[in-house]
Amino acid sequence: MLLNFKKILNDYKINSSGVIHIGAHYGHEVHKYVNANIKNILLFEPLSKNFRQLKLNVSQINYSKEDFDIILENCALGKEKGQVEMFVEEVNQGMSSSILEPAMHTEQYPHITFTKKEKVAVNTLDNYLQWRDYCCGGVADYDFINIDVQGYELEVFKGAVDSLSKIKYIMTEVNRAELYKNCAKVEELDSFLSEYGFRRDITSWDGDTWGDAFYIKN
Repeated sequence: MLLNFKKILNDYKINSSGVIHIGAHYGHEVHKYVNANIKNILLFEPLSKNFRQLKLNVSQINYSKEDFDIILENCALGKEKGQVEMFVEEVNQGMSSSILEPAMHTEQYPHITFTKKEKVAVNTLDNYLQWRDYCCGGVADYDFINIDVQGYELEVFKGAVDSLSKIKYIMTEVNRAELYKNCAKVEELDSFLSEYGFRRDITSWDGDTWGDAFYIKN
C-alpha cells in the first residue's frame, strides 16, 4: 500500500463501516483497519501459502471478537466463477503473483522470477455477497474496497457491479504499462469506475510504471 490509509481517512473524514480487502496477502493492513475502528473486515487471498500466513497474522492481532467481524476467504475474485492457474513467485513473498502472465514485470524486476503455478478458486464479489446474504441472514455494511491483484483489478470490478452500488471508496493498484499481459491501464479503470459514480482523486506513481490510486464516489 503506497498511499497512507490513515491520512486518507483523516483528510476525507471517512468513518468506514466495513472494508473489503481483495488480495490481502499476509494481512499487514488489518491492524490499520482495527485501529481505525472499522468493525467489518472481509479479506480475500487465493494462494494457499499466503492464506496460512494471513490466518496466523490475524490470529495474533489484539482485537475484540465481539466488536469486530473479521472474515477470511481463500479464493480469488474475478468476473466469473471457476478456477484459474496463478503465476507464483516467492522472492517477493508472493506479492507479485498474479492470475495474469508477467510481461514488463520481468524486465523491471529481473530478480523476481515466477517459478511456480497454483490452481486457485475464483468467485465474483457479487456472487459471494449474495451467497453470504442468503446463508447468513445479512451482509455487513461494507463501503470501502482495498484491492491489489497485480493488474487484474478491472476483471474483479466486472464481477462486482452490484456491490459497487454500496461502495463509497476504493484504494487500488494502478498501471500505466503492461507489467502483466493484458492488464488494465489506469485510464480503463477510470472509465469503468466512472460509470458507477467514482472519480480518481489521488494517484501515487512511486513504482514508476505502477502505483496506487484512491477513488471516491461523487
